[in-house]
Amino acid sequence: MISTFDLFKIGVGPSSSHTVGPMLAARRFREAVLAEPGIVRVTAEIYGSLAWTGRGHGTDIAIFLGLLGHDPATVDPDLTTSYANELRRKGDLGIPGVVFNAERDLVFNFTEVLPLHTNGMRFRAYDAGGTIVADQIFYSIGGGFVVSDVAAAETSVVQPKFAFGSARELLALAVRTRLTVSQIQFANELTLRSREEIEEGLDAIRDAMFACIERGLRMDGELPGGLRVRRRAKRLHESLEGGKLSNTRPAHEIVDWISLYALAVNEENASGGRVVTAPTNGAAGIIPAVLRYCRDFCPGWTVERGRDFLLTAAAIGGLIKSRASISGAEVGCQGEVGSAAAMAAAGLTAALGGTAFQIENAAEIAMEHHLGMTCDPIAGLVQVPCIERNAFGANKAVVAASLALRGDGEHRVTLDEVIETMRQTGLDMQSKYKETSLGGLAVNVAAC
Repeated sequence: MISTFDLFKIGVGPSSSHTVGPMLAARRFREAVLAEPGIVRVTAEIYGSLAWTGRGHGTDIAIFLGLLGHDPATVDPDLTTSYANELRRKGDLGIPGVVFNAERDLVFNFTEVLPLHTNGMRFRAYDAGGTIVADQIFYSIGGGFVVSDVAAAETSVVQPKFAFGSARELLALAVRTRLTVSQIQFANELTLRSREEIEEGLDAIRDAMFACIERGLRMDGELPGGLRVRRRAKRLHESLEGGKLSNTRPAHEIVDWISLYALAVNEENASGGRVVTAPTNGAAGIIPAVLRYCRDFCPGWTVERGRDFLLTAAAIGGLIKSRASISGAEVGCQGEVGSAAAMAAAGLTAALGGTAFQIENAAEIAMEHHLGMTCDPIAGLVQVPCIERNAFGANKAVVAASLALRGDGEHRVTLDEVIETMRQTGLDMQSKYKETSLGGLAVNVAAC
């Protein structure tokens, strides 16, 4: 099974595959290798999409932090740049005798791609004679998941109480057991953790999402990276708050609130702030925005309703990841924003009392209308078009949930079929449209 807590990880921006994954891989290499005696030098080489958009996504800084022993869930996002700069100046990894020269020992390989995934990394350790004493390859496969060239995915490998490998099997389980989707997911989580741990973990994810929104609403100025993109969430929030006393507020104002929440999160992500990978950082604003909409604008909010939202979203996200991909470098933005929208639509439908069949319908609608979306960030930064795409994805999720809730769950296209279509579309998509910044908006819009 893919646990809820594998899909929702608290970390830092701007990218789960290009920042969180490489930091985890570098940290794993440090823990496994660098304590061995006789090592004097370490190198890291990154390939494919990691190389092409790595500087814009902060991959270099992430690898520095991981080699220093930092973890995405606990590192202070306000100190990451200073940690990296200190390593550049001194070359000190905090391990006696080991020196790291950032300019020499981190290599961006723009010509090769490792065999298992475009987001490949290779770490080596050398002794004083220049002999390689350790050589490890890792892949960052999206959503902060990291695998080695010999190991299985970094997920919790257990036999769940209610195993399901497709939406069809999930619906059959719901009919047979008379349990909701969230109850099925919760029962499976109990094979890994206690009830108290699950509930505390879900509440921590929710709180981190809402805290990210709140911080995004307060911050102002330009986002880093050179595109000179100005934050908009603070001004939009002030405008919406100022209009509350107006007698001429349009009915579609709710769209602005949903967009606001998504913008706030993804502006934080773009600045390297604390976010929840949901299921990736590039799509991190969608689920928090819809969850906040559910809390603030839908009647009957409870803590339990929020937990049902996240558990249901995770059940759908696990299906998408296992049957297709959530990696923009593998299938384009349809795998990131499309997956997040499907998860959010399912979560909202569950929170509003929808049946398992309506939940499946909502996820299918949201995913279907993101098919074919390319990943083409300008200058390799998770800013344009990524931030606005989250606003649109969040609103699409609400529309999908609304349509499903007003139906009876009967529909022509199944979620399994649309997930398979997304997978095939990703395979057919040219690599330049999959997080390389070599096509699409990335080449047709001036970066400066």
